[in-house]
Amino acid sequence: MSRSIGDYFVIGLKGLAMGAADVVPGVSGGTIAFISGIYEELLSSINNLDFSKLKELKKNGLKATWKSINGNFLFALFSGVAISIFSLAKGLEWLLHNKPILLWSFFFGLIVASAVYIAKQVKKWGVTVIIACIIGLVVSYLITVSEPLGNSDNNFYLFFCGAIAIIAMILPGISGSFILILLGAYEVALGTVNQLREGLLESDWDKFGNAFMKFIILALGAVVGLKLFSKALTWMFTKHKDVTLAILTGFMIGSLNKIWPWKETLSTRVNSKGEIVPLLQKSISPSSFEGEPKILLAIGLMVVGFLTIFILEKIANKPAE
Repeated sequence: MSRSIGDYFVIGLKGLAMGAADVVPGVSGGTIAFISGIYEELLSSINNLDFSKLKELKKNGLKATWKSINGNFLFALFSGVAISIFSLAKGLEWLLHNKPILLWSFFFGLIVASAVYIAKQVKKWGVTVIIACIIGLVVSYLITVSEPLGNSDNNFYLFFCGAIAIIAMILPGISGSFILILLGAYEVALGTVNQLREGLLESDWDKFGNAFMKFIILALGAVVGLKLFSKALTWMFTKHKDVTLAILTGFMIGSLNKIWPWKETLSTRVNSKGEIVPLLQKSISPSSFEGEPKILLAIGLMVVGFLTIFILEKIANKPAE
């Protein structure tokens, strides 16, 4: 496919949108790729990457191999993704620490609308599909009420989180950030990105080195997860689309307990920075919350989050002129 510089600039902009979607829990980078018309090319390009390309590189040279892996497309797209993630991470980390109720309220609206959107893609709600939805709901809810599956400061666990979260780049409807939240690694991932940027800008090489190690571990996990799950998930989405979508719908509904803005901390832990952070929390009513519940603002942001997905859906369904 022959493309101009302008075409690759547009692909980079689509990558920016995907990156923003992957940083914000509730919006899937895969959904953005689907809406923007590059989903199938992204899938085929990912599936085309394997170790045989190393032999091809030796045999045919860099230029031919780069073309065979659709290198210009992948470079433009993932450059946009990276720029977006590094740009948004700092603001989101600040909001998590300073305005958690308002941020989680917005995320809550995103998740509700995403669940509705994915459920609407199911063509026939038969018994098998309903059971699949219930299984997804139960599994997701049990995860939200359990202690995190691992220590998010542990390198092996970060590798695992990176491998699981990358699913969002393949399957429309579920967010990688959302997966990181369920696994208890969202704040660590955001902090890693921010420390990486700050260490570079401030020439603080100790900070940069520590963050870079975590970033590489997450990235390696993502690469491994991408190759292990891409073909399986593509097959599921192609051959058992309704069941797959039903599982995703249930998974997102069950996760709402994790996204609920008003929490009571049951236990804490000390992270790698020596800070005391929540380990296990439970959802409570706004009236039971210690502090200002900000109910009206929270509801307003839930509506904004819901409408964000609603607008994206309308864009996706808008007929081509």
